[in-house]
Amino acid sequence: MSFGQGGPSWGPGESRTPDWAALADASAARGRRKKWLMIGGGALATAVVAAIVATAVITTDGGGASGSDKNASELPAPADLPSESSAPDPSFSSVAPPPPPDPKDYIADEKKDKAPVTVDAFFPGRKLTMGDRVYAKGATARTANCATTTQGALGQILDNNGCDQVIRATYSKDGIAFTVGLAVFGTEAEAKKAAQQASGGLASLSGSGVPTFCRAGSVCRRTANSYGRYAYFTVGGYTSGKNVTTESKDVYTVGDDLTEFTFRQIRHRGEVQASAAAGLPAT
Repeated sequence: MSFGQGGPSWGPGESRTPDWAALADASAARGRRKKWLMIGGGALATAVVAAIVATAVITTDGGGASGSDKNASELPAPADLPSESSAPDPSFSSVAPPPPPDPKDYIADEKKDKAPVTVDAFFPGRKLTMGDRVYAKGATARTANCATTTQGALGQILDNNGCDQVIRATYSKDGIAFTVGLAVFGTEAEAKKAAQQASGGLASLSGSGVPTFCRAGSVCRRTANSYGRYAYFTVGGYTSGKNVTTESKDVYTVGDDLTEFTFRQIRHRGEVQASAAAGLPAT
């Protein structure tokens, strides 16, 4: 018996009973060939897919993550890059601007302090307001005879240091009165020395509704200060003649207000003249 494509065939004299063992072997052989064909085809397909993926990866890497990166040969050459600007660099002057004028320079010496020296220049108006406290202005006076405005040794001290004139003004409030006297000198050194040597005191100035005060031995408060070419003194207390003590806080408040106001007026005088010298508007 032999096997062809159509199945078993028998030669002359052979039995037509099938050889079942041979048939089984042939069927098994055919199954093995089919299996190997399927395995071989799958391996080939896998290889093809791997090649495609590798090609895609290489292509993607060459184009960058977004596909927009350029090769080195496509970058601009150094000559194509923008050149430095031809505009000139900013220049700055090495000379510092002059400092603004010092207001104190204009009240430290009579050669620069050219503003008029008058009562109204230092004590303007009819009242003085400091915070919530209002003081009525009383009598005022101006004299070139400095010693006549003082008590005790102060007159001689003013004359010895070259006092030119003294301006006085009195302010009062609630039974308390104070006189401030502004002594004018040629230089800052003269005014400072007069204030430091002060002894005795300023004579109070009554009138214009203020009775005589701080005379006839009553105890009053006296102060002496200087700023620029001006020395300024105060004397004050109760118009009733009551003595001032360290507990007289109301008297000290009035005296402190008047002293602070006088200092501000002197300083403002310097500020106005310094502003004018610098070409600035006065404040």
